[in-house]
Amino acid sequence: MRLVLIGVVAGFFSALFGVGGGIVIVPLLVLVAGFEERPAAATSLAAIGITALAGTLFYAYHGRVEVVDAALVGIPAAFGAVAGAALQQRLPRRSISLLFSALLVAVAVRLLVQ
Repeated sequence: MRLVLIGVVAGFFSALFGVGGGIVIVPLLVLVAGFEERPAAATSLAAIGITALAGTLFYAYHGRVEVVDAALVGIPAAFGAVAGAALQQRLPRRSISLLFSALLVAVAVRLLVQ
């Protein structure tokens, strides 16, 4: 049931703010479902594919998807995802936690200062 609730929350925030995997799913899987960081990140990536498809179809129905721009961002992002996953497998678990925490703090500060 926890995973279902995490999915609902992630889908909601994904469609509302364009976030989901790293900002919502990973922290909730770690804090609420007891996942370790690596399996949480991997599970999040798999889940976000489904979430992204649902959101894309909805926005496409309303004519809001810029296909060329999506490809210009998405194709390089796929290569970045492979590089990030490879690096994550080599980093100590504590380093991953600290880097992720620093990212979340930086995003929060940036949003507060804007």
